[in-house]
Amino acid sequence: MTGNKIISLLLVAMSLFAAGSATASPVSITASLDSAYILMGKQTTLRLEIVQDRGVQGALVTNNGDTLTREVEVIRALKPDTTDLGSNREEIKKELIIQSFDSGLYTIPPFIYVAGKDTFASNALALKVMPVAVDSMATIHDYAGVAQPNTRIWDYLPDFIVDYWWIFLIVILVAAGVFVWWRYFRGKKAMPLVPKKKPVPPYEYAMQELNRLKAEKLCESGQEKEYYTRLTEILRVYLDKRFGINAMEMTSTQIMQQIRSNEDTRTSAPVMKQILEMADFVKFAKVRPLPDDNQKAFNNAVTFVEDTKPVEQPAAENEQTQPKVTQ
Repeated sequence: MTGNKIISLLLVAMSLFAAGSATASPVSITASLDSAYILMGKQTTLRLEIVQDRGVQGALVTNNGDTLTREVEVIRALKPDTTDLGSNREEIKKELIIQSFDSGLYTIPPFIYVAGKDTFASNALALKVMPVAVDSMATIHDYAGVAQPNTRIWDYLPDFIVDYWWIFLIVILVAAGVFVWWRYFRGKKAMPLVPKKKPVPPYEYAMQELNRLKAEKLCESGQEKEYYTRLTEILRVYLDKRFGINAMEMTSTQIMQQIRSNEDTRTSAPVMKQILEMADFVKFAKVRPLPDDNQKAFNNAVTFVEDTKPVEQPAAENEQTQPKVTQ
């Protein structure tokens, strides 16, 4: 019985000690490294395990942002994982991916965890960063140039065309169909609203205008200047259409030079000279011509047009000039 009492007292003492320890330290934080030795530029995982009462609101205090020390950087922090330990206790696991580009032995200071008004610290860690062996005999290449990505033709098109290309295709096909229908079907059936007039030959046009001028009897009403202006204009148009002489933009002297240099009008040059001289006297010198002068100018205009009109060759002469085909 004495031994059993002693064992019972020891168990009670141990329970009271554990309860007192739990009450004295409600939060514990432990830090560890997956590997305490890494090469320059390589990464390793730093693990934090926080055990606390359920419902305790706490946070890690970081003074250096994304760096643990000047040489050790935090690449990223993974999402914490919480596990229920029972007895109103829970465990929070947090992982940090760290990296260093400087060789040496570095001490990672303790992590500070604040829960309410209490502050708790983890253990410190030692990280050994070993340099990368470099072969001095090997060729060291510089950074590679910027690589051009593989591009396709639609990469240069606006997004709205690439997204709705089928709408544009339908519109183009409909427009092409309407054009083909209008061009080849509707166009053939449509009748012109105004029939095209048959072009009047220069000789016939000049004679029609001369007869119209004569019927207006401008000289009889004292409009000699208007009469000679119209008369010379008819002859200028005739020269343009019949011989290609741009007489509308020429002076009387320039017109006579062109007429004398043309084989078809050279013989009729004196007649044209009389018409132009009389017209210049009336228009610029304000000379009042006699009725006989007016009639003579009109007759000279008719003579010039008649003498220079195209001469049609007889049918017999055309047949003689055509070469005969021998069988």
